[in-house]
Amino acid sequence: MNLTTYLQAGYPGLAIVSSEEARLEAEVATVCKDLERKLLAWSSTEGLVDTQEGRVTPCPDPLDALELLDTPFNTDTPRLVVLLRDLQLYLDQNDPQLLRRLKDSLRLAKGNGHTVLLLGCRLKLPPELKHEITVIDYQLPSPAELQVVLDGIIKSAELKRVSRELRESALQSALGLTTTEAENAFALSIIESKGINPTIIAREKANTLKRSGLLEVIPATTSLADIGGLNNLKQWLQGRAGSFHSRAVEYGLPSPKGLLIVGLPGTGKSLTAKATAGAFGLPLLRLDMGRVFGGVVGQSEANLRTVVATAEAIAPCVLWIDEIEKGFSGSKSSGSTDGGTSSRVFGSFLSWMQEKEKPVFVVATANDVSQLPPEFLRKGRFDEMFFVDLPDTNERTAIWDIVIGKYGRKPTDYDPVVLAQACEQFTGAEIEAVFVDALHAAFAEGREPVAEDILTALLNTVPLAQLMDGKIASLRHWAKGRAREAGNSTPSRSRPARRIDPGAN
Repeated sequence: MNLTTYLQAGYPGLAIVSSEEARLEAEVATVCKDLERKLLAWSSTEGLVDTQEGRVTPCPDPLDALELLDTPFNTDTPRLVVLLRDLQLYLDQNDPQLLRRLKDSLRLAKGNGHTVLLLGCRLKLPPELKHEITVIDYQLPSPAELQVVLDGIIKSAELKRVSRELRESALQSALGLTTTEAENAFALSIIESKGINPTIIAREKANTLKRSGLLEVIPATTSLADIGGLNNLKQWLQGRAGSFHSRAVEYGLPSPKGLLIVGLPGTGKSLTAKATAGAFGLPLLRLDMGRVFGGVVGQSEANLRTVVATAEAIAPCVLWIDEIEKGFSGSKSSGSTDGGTSSRVFGSFLSWMQEKEKPVFVVATANDVSQLPPEFLRKGRFDEMFFVDLPDTNERTAIWDIVIGKYGRKPTDYDPVVLAQACEQFTGAEIEAVFVDALHAAFAEGREPVAEDILTALLNTVPLAQLMDGKIASLRHWAKGRAREAGNSTPSRSRPARRIDPGAN
């Protein structure tokens, strides 16, 4: 936070959005002490408080508090910093007298070097104040700040022999939390496990982010071995698995920016996003772009800032955005439907992807690339763009091996090669659904599934590719020369489906 610079430059109106009131006020007090500024703090419950002398002037109405500041604001010594808590609640009421008084106070403050600082967990400035007040970004706590919290918890609990490796693991698990949330997670870890347990801390972080409704922590339990085919894509990921290591930084290697995966539903795009985090050994965050957009003016932009701040605090990490075209399709409009909100959020997101310095690897998936604006696809946004086609025979064979093993059966009890030949134009998701259908049929008869059950389920399934042959042709035409092939391109993908009679030998 560059509050010191803004105060030295003489900004009369500042605002900081944060739910960490205690940590923020402590930093403001430190800055004021270093700059020899007098700090006054107001709230509707305490009134106007002189933090140095402890003098309190009761005034629950912010209008009265601003009137009390007229006299000191008309002098140039000592320079004041006036902290106003939760003023947003009063700005929401559109009180014209309060707006006028605040503008007058800012003008007086500007003339004599004073500063009015708004503090709250949200901010939506009315048009009258948008050019009068500057918003300062406030980052989530750094590892060093969380270290102080962790040390305090360890000392309070009288824990002994907490290794350095365990401390670092606990801090990594807590990144992205506020100091209060981290303190609660550390304390819960001690209560549940009688010590510092990074797994419990990570679980609480996942629950906290999930409650926010914007980001979700996904356990990185999927590996590249769980993906059938897509060898080109997997090799590309394996080649960048060490790019987030400290050795890469010393080598001068920039952190990878991200990956865009385009293809039909069910072809393994989402599975690849999960496997990417496993291959890189990084935490996986899932962003639902639909939740970013809010109904209140300014809420969407604030939500995106929260997402970016959280992802960068947890970095290095993988940020997964599924079906990204659904979130940004509205950015191509003129703004007549949403007042330009989609375009502003889209522009902010592109700028962040282009300029981000923190190691946040973005994995975006898309089914309908035609809905994405052209500027989203140009080089520099992502390191690479891959097209996932329908699996060929070899890839389907690998998928059958994985699916059969996933449900506790031995692939050698079946013939994955024959099954692969019988399900041309099937996606990986459809192959798994077919095997599940066979399991249900066999379970109903109290036996293990056999090849005939699988082939019967295949006959009863119409693959999505047959219903979307025109869409597939269009995607393939678009991807040619624009995106790299994720798997091994073979002519078998375009041949009509071959059926096998389940009664045949």
